[in-house]
Amino acid sequence: MTTERLPEHTPRLDWMKLAPDVFKAMLRLDTAAKKHLDEGLVNLVKIRASQLNHCAFCLDMHSKDALAAGESAERILQLDAWAESKHFYTAREIAAIELTEAVTVLTDGFVPDEVYAKAAQQFDETELAHLIAAITTINAFNRFGVSTRMVPGHYTPNAS
Repeated sequence: MTTERLPEHTPRLDWMKLAPDVFKAMLRLDTAAKKHLDEGLVNLVKIRASQLNHCAFCLDMHSKDALAAGESAERILQLDAWAESKHFYTAREIAAIELTEAVTVLTDGFVPDEVYAKAAQQFDETELAHLIAAITTINAFNRFGVSTRMVPGHYTPNAS
């Protein structure tokens, strides 16, 4: 049995370098969106949206950020199957995860009222506005990552 890994794919382009004003604006949006929200909750939202969008670069980054911030590997691993493992999360986290899925996968054209209502029970209006902004922001980042084929595996948390 060989253990040699396959080679990395080549990124299509370096969007952050080629559109630095857009990248800086996205970072400002991300910073603003996270206000009024717990860092651990934001990490779960970013990981779940990235799973749904198949953004390997963002999964790598936000899983490492979550681990560096003290999140357990078990909760990160269970996130893809949260409906069967709700006992790993708080009611507030589940409401955020459900809202993340609804906003990320808009194939039905709307966010179901019951999903929004559950989130509105767990978050005040300011927090909810910021949560929706955080979900929207990671979805935009995912689309940059997937469309430009950003390469995962090289991100280091807290690196300058």
